Amino acid sequence: MASCVSGCSSVMRFCQKLNRLKTLEDDVMATSLKRCLSTVDLALLGVGGMVGSGLYVLTGTVAKDTAGPAVVVSFIIAGVASLMAALCYAEFGARVPKTGSAYMFTYVSVGEIWAFLIGWNVILEYMIGGAAVARAWSGYLDSIFNHRIQNFTESHVMRWDVPFLTHYPDLLAASILLVASFFISFGVRVSSWLNHIFSAISMVVIAFILVFGFALADPVNWSAREGGFAPFGFSGIMAGTATCFYAFVGFDVIAASSEEASNPQKAIPAATAISLGLAATAYVLVSTVLTLMVPWHTLDPNSALSDAFFRRGYSWAGFIVAVGSICAMNTVLLSNLFSLPRIVYAMAEDGLFFSVFSRVNPVTKVPVIAILVFGSLMAFLALIFDLEALVQFLSIGTLLAYTFVAASIIVLRFQSDKSTGSSGGGGIKTDASSTPSLNQSGQQVDPSVAVNETQTFAQDSGEPKEYESFSDKLQLVERQKAVKERRAAGTLKACWEPYIGRILGDCEPGEVVAFSVLALMVSAVSLCAVLVFGNNQLNLPVWSFTLLLVIFSLVFLLSLALIWVHEQQPNHKTFQVPLVPFVPGFSILLNVFLMLKLSPLTWIRFAIWLAAGLLVYFGYGVWHSKEGLREKQGQEVAARYVVLPSGSLVETVQNVQPEGHTHNTHTPTLDNPPASR
Repeated sequence: MASCVSGCSSVMRFCQKLNRLKTLEDDVMATSLKRCLSTVDLALLGVGGMVGSGLYVLTGTVAKDTAGPAVVVSFIIAGVASLMAALCYAEFGARVPKTGSAYMFTYVSVGEIWAFLIGWNVILEYMIGGAAVARAWSGYLDSIFNHRIQNFTESHVMRWDVPFLTHYPDLLAASILLVASFFISFGVRVSSWLNHIFSAISMVVIAFILVFGFALADPVNWSAREGGFAPFGFSGIMAGTATCFYAFVGFDVIAASSEEASNPQKAIPAATAISLGLAATAYVLVSTVLTLMVPWHTLDPNSALSDAFFRRGYSWAGFIVAVGSICAMNTVLLSNLFSLPRIVYAMAEDGLFFSVFSRVNPVTKVPVIAILVFGSLMAFLALIFDLEALVQFLSIGTLLAYTFVAASIIVLRFQSDKSTGSSGGGGIKTDASSTPSLNQSGQQVDPSVAVNETQTFAQDSGEPKEYESFSDKLQLVERQKAVKERRAAGTLKACWEPYIGRILGDCEPGEVVAFSVLALMVSAVSLCAVLVFGNNQLNLPVWSFTLLLVIFSLVFLLSLALIWVHEQQPNHKTFQVPLVPFVPGFSILLNVFLMLKLSPLTWIRFAIWLAAGLLVYFGYGVWHSKEGLREKQGQEVAARYVVLPSGSLVETVQNVQPEGHTHNTHTPTLDNPPASR
């Protein structure tokens, strides 16, 4: 029996180790990187990450095959849906101005192993995404020269026919990745200025497309004669929305750059809103121009804009569009190469990945080793692999990261305060280590609690002064009363106490919220599974399909309601997502729905990659985690209290040292202890 209890306790300790949270330093602005990025720099990084080849290819593909001219509505809905995820990233980026994006946000609120898996998937997402963009860049440039580069490589270098590999080594794609990695290793300012140049050219080309395109617009192309505005109906609009949603993937580069922002508390939310607004405007206006210039059913999906100008008799405009497309792809490439090494750096800095990648060059203030190594790996992928089959893999990693960040916002907002950091991000563990002291009655008092009480009194009453009127004294009493009545985060709101207080009133702060978040995730997965697979794969009868939809919808809404009736953390220093938990909750629902729409082969590859990540974590990360080392250091001091016959309390503190070393003992004596001791 004893061995069974011991085994269970060991398992519990191991599970606690896997779910430990990251402790932030007291000064969250301290960093070994260089804080030099302004709001404009961050906004252009976000625009560069979102407005890429999708603007020149995706608009035509969705318009012709999925939504028709109603692709405009699809982009608007997709932009609003992306805004929900972007707001979650903006709040975290402002409250936790550390590099790592979704990995860091999950680490400070959910747990270590979940953070590692998110970071592991984001690494693959950026690697495949960068390699795919490089291949598209190479193919687009090759098509301008009538495929002479491909023909020369196949004739004079080599050609092969191997599954999952490209037919010839794409030397041009690999070269552009290596050159870009070389430039990015010179520092964040060089990367930012390169992005500025390419973004400026891209925006000038977009402005040209809009002005010249609206001059050539013909409203007849939206008329019933050409099939109408929404030839595929509402289902086509929603199917187009699911595809257009991926056009806005890339705003997370802003959050990933928060450790290099000059003023992240203001710059991250502002840059996120500006970049998403500019990207959505560009996609909506360009798709409007495109479908008004030529009939939607005659579009060329591979080069819709160039072909549209060519068919209207302005072939020279196609070269301008080609220049804009290449510059746009360069910005996406820089965005991937900029973000990937910083995710790796954050994981290595926490001890979860190989420590060599946490080294920062003292001159350029960037993780040069991580940039060059992963830039070379990305170039290798672009060189020999056929990435068309792996492109769908990008979606699942991104959507999973969005889901965890949205859930982390809910968890963090309703967490009880652990300590108060300098950033004002209540509920996040900060390294404010302190030693218990004794008050006048002999009881132990945590200095951090005393400091918080002192700060609250100072904020409410100011410095001691002599009150001249009764109203001054009354205002002070009211303020002190409000402070005392302020409920902790995660507890039931006072207005709901008479109705559900008997059911939920006895729960610990945050306990109901944690259970509700779990129920929210399970009900979202179940509801989306019924929607996606209910009619086709499962062949459910109408009555059971409807019943399951109603049940899971009610559970989902009830979970949101249970979270909402609890107190949130009072934090007014940084940006906050509005309407929590509803905005993150519906973001989770949308992300899960899109994940379940992916092919089974994508899920199989995802499972294999996760298994490889677990091998890395359990083989290296869990043993080198800095949070684990912090816990071990906290266990190096053992305290023992002894009550002597004289009534005095003796505290014996022994430093735990390896065998063969002497033990230093410090024995302070406290006279007249309280009876409770």
